[in-house]
Parts: sequence; structure tokens; C-alpha cells
Amino acid sequence: MAKTLIAFFSRADENYFGGAMRYIKVGNTEVVCNIMNDMIDADMFKIEMKEPYSPVYMTCIDEAKEDLKNNVRPELVGMPESIDEYDTIILAYPNYWGTYPMAMATFLENFDFAGKKILPLCTNEGSGMGKSESDLKKALVGADIAKGLAITGSRAADSEGSVRSWLSANGLV
Repeated sequence: MAKTLIAFFSRADENYFGGAMRYIKVGNTEVVCNIMNDMIDADMFKIEMKEPYSPVYMTCIDEAKEDLKNNVRPELVGMPESIDEYDTIILAYPNYWGTYPMAMATFLENFDFAGKKILPLCTNEGSGMGKSESDLKKALVGADIAKGLAITGSRAADSEGSVRSWLSANGLV
């Protein structure tokens, strides 16, 4: 039987919402993943950094930029034992400097994604998927990378229609 995993990185605290800063308790990406998880039968795994970025937005983006520039692989709190049982893996993340966060890179490098269907989902405030889809294609050799879904973070709570259409187009709804 086909199994789906939603693996996501999300950041709460101070976030940028269409020109203003706002404190949130649940990150935008996690909000979308919770909506998704209500629609499909999937396991969820939250990718968490052992030493999270600053709760202050401007400091966080500086830290994320530095990690990207230095190709850092942040240590994670935990990792699934295996992804072997999953046929489809939804990778969800915020757009950090035009691609997925380096914590996602740490996660990706721990598993073999060959033969898996990968559905990328990226929350952002106007930068779309960035180059994350092409970066995933380079990182996950042998995986079938589907067309990703970009969700505006400040509209994450209202993304049900877009998410349902995307999941349906990918045979999950």
C-alpha cells in the first residue's frame, strides 16, 4: 500500500507578513502542513534544529543567509529511522534566500530518495519556489520531483483550495 510522508521545516516567532513583522506561535509552513494532513492519510515529521535560529526575524534571516553561504548542515533534534516505507514524500519549507533552509538539506542528505515521488511545497512572501525545485533535483538524484506549490505565508491559513488542487493533481486526494 502506498504511504505518504509530510516532512517539513517551519519557523514560528517573529515573521514577515506583506511588509510588516508579526509574532506567530505556529509557523506558516506548519499551518499548511496541518491543512494538508487533514486532507490526506500521511505521516508527519517536523524537521527541527538543535540550535534554532533567533526568534527575531532580521537576526534569523542573517543567520540563515550565513548558513547558506557556508553550506552549513545544522544538527537536527531527531530524524526518522527510515523513509523506505514511503512512496511519496511531501517536502515543505519556507523560502530562505531563494531555496530550502539548510536544516532541510541536513534531512535530505540522511536518506536515499531514489524512486520516490517528491512533492515540494514552499511558503514565501513573494519569492515563490525560488530555485528550490532545481536544488532538489540536484540533491535527490533518482527521485521523481513533481511541480511544487508556492503558498504565500501570510495566506497560509487560507490555502486549503490551492493545497487540495495540488494534492489532487498529484493523485493524493
